[in-house]
Amino acid sequence: MASVNPYLNFNGNCEEAFNLYKSVFGGEFYMLSRFSEMPAEFPSDPSEKDKIMHVSLPFKGGTVLMGSDAPKAYQRPIEASNLNVAVHVDSEDEANKVFNGLSAGGTVTMPMAKTFWNAYFGMLTDKFGVNWMVSYDYAPHKPQ
Repeated sequence: MASVNPYLNFNGNCEEAFNLYKSVFGGEFYMLSRFSEMPAEFPSDPSEKDKIMHVSLPFKGGTVLMGSDAPKAYQRPIEASNLNVAVHVDSEDEANKVFNGLSAGGTVTMPMAKTFWNAYFGMLTDKFGVNWMVSYDYAPHKPQ
């Protein structure tokens, strides 16, 4: 079976963003590499040597949140209103912790609340422009 893992691109603040995500979700970076670590046959802009070439933060359940800074030589990422990272947690308390951590300095689009579909749910855009949906399901879903 295939797995799907979100990969986020940033305009130079990937490390700051992933340090926030690490503080919210816990865990350790599986990998963090900088452009300065690239082999000589892949030259990079010296001004970007300390920027993040790749970072990965594993979550329980096997999902890995990954990201990088977009080099100046490539198109700069834009904020996407059609993409959300959906996070499902194990309790209302955990939902509040994750939601509050991610929304600090960002914009809440839907506060955490009980919903008609039997979940505790909220939406936000973090201070880095990443859209998040945080959810705790009161009744587990049956496999389809």
